Amino acid sequence: MKKIGLILCCFALLGMGGICAQDSDPAASIPVNYDENGTGDYKLGLPDPLVFNNGKRVKNAKQWAKRRAEIVRLFEDNEYGRWPVGKPKLRYDIQEDEGLGGMAIRKQVTLYFCDDNEGPRVDVLIYLPKNAKGASPLLLNLSFFQNNFSIMEPGLKPGHRWDRETGKLMDIPAMSMGMGSRPMGQSSDSARMARAAQARQAQAAQAERRTNQNNRAGGFGMSATIQKFLEAGYGFATLCYTDITPDFQDNNELGIRGLYHKKGAPRASDDWGSISAWAYGVSYVMDYFEKDPDVDAKRIALTGCSRLGKTTIWTGAIEPRIAVVIPSCSGEGGAAMSRRNWGETVAHLTAESRFPYQFCPKYAYWGDKVHEMPVDAHMLVALIAPRPLLLQTGITDNWSDPKGEWLSLVEAKAVYRLLGKDVPESDEFPAVEQPYYTTLGYVMHDGKHGVLPQDWDYYLEFLKRHL
Repeated sequence: MKKIGLILCCFALLGMGGICAQDSDPAASIPVNYDENGTGDYKLGLPDPLVFNNGKRVKNAKQWAKRRAEIVRLFEDNEYGRWPVGKPKLRYDIQEDEGLGGMAIRKQVTLYFCDDNEGPRVDVLIYLPKNAKGASPLLLNLSFFQNNFSIMEPGLKPGHRWDRETGKLMDIPAMSMGMGSRPMGQSSDSARMARAAQARQAQAAQAERRTNQNNRAGGFGMSATIQKFLEAGYGFATLCYTDITPDFQDNNELGIRGLYHKKGAPRASDDWGSISAWAYGVSYVMDYFEKDPDVDAKRIALTGCSRLGKTTIWTGAIEPRIAVVIPSCSGEGGAAMSRRNWGETVAHLTAESRFPYQFCPKYAYWGDKVHEMPVDAHMLVALIAPRPLLLQTGITDNWSDPKGEWLSLVEAKAVYRLLGKDVPESDEFPAVEQPYYTTLGYVMHDGKHGVLPQDWDYYLEFLKRHL
């Protein structure tokens, strides 16, 4: 999850930053292994998802529902933390017009997590097929960019970010001020984030202009991508994950987590981390979808990359209303097998200088004893069953361990089979660009960390088959 430069299209068009490492240098002073001879035996102490905590074996779907509840609790206690009890009353406002040159119905929905309109809130940008005869299924994309930086078209609301200094949300209008300017009253941290966001948006606009010329011929801008989904009868929605809670250390008093955390109180061992909070926000968005007559809330797919891939698969595990789950490059802390010592590990993730705030405090305890953990990623994969799941990886994304994700799939096959769903027949690690569109699916692009243009085509084909 270290930052590296990705190809421009990943920054500009996919709404996600490059956040991985690809070398063998230590991370947080912890060695990194990229040698198959040093991976160890991932099956050592590997829990069986089809065996209850009391040792009895799961024999049918009814028993699986009970075992599934056990596994969810294990992940809450040992990795992601628990959601608070109850949810804020659903409150929102909508701006509706046409988007993408008139080919879509565009909705800009702001969901408020409390009674204060200036408090925690999330902006959801929704595009729906203009001539749909009924409610539309859609793909919800978790983005690293604010909506007005992800899509290049007029009329979008300003995005916002959490300000470390003030603890408040600040607006970031797209290209609204000069790169070197600093509006009166804006903190240096706010100005820095605004300038960085504007720089990315300027790059995005340049790349979008180049690709808009061939949108209809398979261009890979977000506008072109969305058009593909619309033409196939699917809506497309996107939101910026940091609307829900910020992505930095000591954030438990900001965003939606701040509504539940007592100021100054220490975190409990099972206190929810940022990933669980982002998932909680997605669940709130699902509440809205159920109220929107133009959205088929029973046919919602979810996708996100890297830490948002982790968020995607955990959301799918605890939010049964997500019909199709497509995590991209979720790696360690996501779909990659923790007991396989390759690339990023639990110890790397939870090192104090890195991302311990994204998980519950107990997760760090397992950093040097992963073979004793009561869970591993194959159990997370199994929690999606019997719903369709497509794991998307990259062959050179060593940090996130694409093979480790495949092994998790292999170890989760038994659960999908028990529930009567199809899985890849072979256990052999697949070749690049050779997708498995089975209910438990997998695809690995020929490239590094991130979502490449062809991945959106894989997603769309998967939706055509399963949503």
